[in-house]
Amino acid sequence: MTEIERGGGDHELLLSAMREAGACAQKRFQKDQKVWRKSKYHPVCEADIETNTVLRDALTGARPDYGWLSEESEDSAQRLSCRRTWVVDPIDGTNSYLNGIPEFAVSVALIEDGSAVLGAVFNPAKDEMFEAVKGTGAYLNGAQISVTDRSEKAGLHILASRSEHREAGWPERFEADNVHAMSSIAYKLALVAAGRFDAAASAWPKADWDICAGCLLVAEAGGTITSIAGKPFTFNLERPMHPTCLASNGHLHQALMDELSEWAEK
Repeated sequence: MTEIERGGGDHELLLSAMREAGACAQKRFQKDQKVWRKSKYHPVCEADIETNTVLRDALTGARPDYGWLSEESEDSAQRLSCRRTWVVDPIDGTNSYLNGIPEFAVSVALIEDGSAVLGAVFNPAKDEMFEAVKGTGAYLNGAQISVTDRSEKAGLHILASRSEHREAGWPERFEADNVHAMSSIAYKLALVAAGRFDAAASAWPKADWDICAGCLLVAEAGGTITSIAGKPFTFNLERPMHPTCLASNGHLHQALMDELSEWAEK
């Protein structure tokens, strides 16, 4: 199987599909639609399903031999036998999306041998396309991006989910004014890659589709991303779940692991 190239077929296919999916999501943004709940913190809306269909038609239509794993599709073990698998969150940050907050994103990665080799996180409300091909750097709307160079824990700016911000005491762990609440983990990781924040962390479980594209962005932008215990991620396993997530500019990673150690998986 050929390597993924920047500007090559899979890269261009993904960017085109992301734009189409983003337009689909944006069309429904701040509009009334049917909503139901998978769990307390996880609503699903019509736009989730419509955007998922756009992505599946575009990506698997062009690459029928690639596997498919999406938050909004029934899982199939068939993906485990595929060399490459698309991993998709059609709208990450559905809570923000439904509340009219432009902090959501379409997130897609292409996984090969357990790692992301291609990924994109697109916020259509802000027209921000973060994307990366493994080994070639990370980009925002065509311009290369990189993580911050902060090396001191004092004054760091860290992103956390709104629920963790409320319930897990994040403002007490760090300088309260520097803890920023945002629901989409994919968008948070993209913002760390772009150097707008020093770190992002979640002490609560994340699925492949939540983090795999952002994982590639952070790594290609020069940062570090692991579990809070420091374990690297392997994607497209039978159970595509991860206990925690910590992304940083790299310089602060050990200090953040130490600060959040009570959340680290054993």
